[in-house]
Amino acid sequence: MNKLSFAALALSLVMAGGAAQADSVLILNSEEASYSILSRSTRTEIARLPVGREPHHLIVTPDGKEVLIGSTATNELLGLDIKTGERKRVVKDIIDPYHLGFSPDGKWLVTAAYRLDHVDIFHADGFRLAGRIFIDGLPSHLAFDADSKTVFVTLQQSGRLAAFDLETQSLKWNMPVGNTPAGVVMLPDDKRLLVALTGEDGFVVVDPKDGALKGRVQTGKGAHNFWPKGDGKHYFISNRVEGTVSLIDTSGDMRVVGSVRIPGGPDCMDITPDGKELWVTQRFLRRVAVVDIEQLKVVANIPVGKSPHGVFMLKGTALQADGPVRAASTASDRK
Repeated sequence: MNKLSFAALALSLVMAGGAAQADSVLILNSEEASYSILSRSTRTEIARLPVGREPHHLIVTPDGKEVLIGSTATNELLGLDIKTGERKRVVKDIIDPYHLGFSPDGKWLVTAAYRLDHVDIFHADGFRLAGRIFIDGLPSHLAFDADSKTVFVTLQQSGRLAAFDLETQSLKWNMPVGNTPAGVVMLPDDKRLLVALTGEDGFVVVDPKDGALKGRVQTGKGAHNFWPKGDGKHYFISNRVEGTVSLIDTSGDMRVVGSVRIPGGPDCMDITPDGKELWVTQRFLRRVAVVDIEQLKVVANIPVGKSPHGVFMLKGTALQADGPVRAASTASDRK
């Protein structure tokens, strides 16, 4: 394993004419307090660097300049330059930032404290805490509505989805949705939420106004997280227990239109800037799968650190960081 210091990594990139900078992928190794930097072209790990304990998810700042990695056990965010991966800053006293996201208007940063059962709402400018809402049930993943008035948070232990008013930092509703809800995404019409049920075999469609269930689609056991294909209609969903990733069509009658076998607990996903490849972390195999999207076929596997979770293309857009900003793992996995 080539474990470089950042200075050595930066030097190697400069000597390579900068090509590797435009070719890099971040992978968070949640049980190793590290993150890997992979090369898309060579499909190899070119560096593994330390970060605070239990890094799970990451997000891009509203100005599009930084990627923020949340370290849950050390209560901090590490900011990396979105183009080069250079370490820019550490933000302290962000308590248990398991999942995190900025509202679409860039006004709010919300973190879900999975271990400590609360949701924190910060003013994005300066990360000043506006409100902390304690809620039982293991707050997990989150999504926003289009006008930045509401954040939706899955509660894995209680099997519920909660909606919080961002301006008043208060609970709007808290409704049952199914066994072990995890990933949640707001569709572009702003009228439907999709909630993955890791304790079941698919996802439910939820009305964001009141939490009412509007439908259910079977995808595979351990349905866990979503990623948009990029056309506004199709989304990938990882089925962690079954070891597959399904492609769903959300236009008209919602349905599964494709699937690819990815063993070892497929979890978080990201798509290369050219839209041709889907990169998927495999939590239990210490590796990342590369999927040819047109063929829905795994074309490479890349070894990384222990329990890889979040994934991010360093040259991705500001809306891509471990799940869309508007959208955006078991004990060993932190659900």
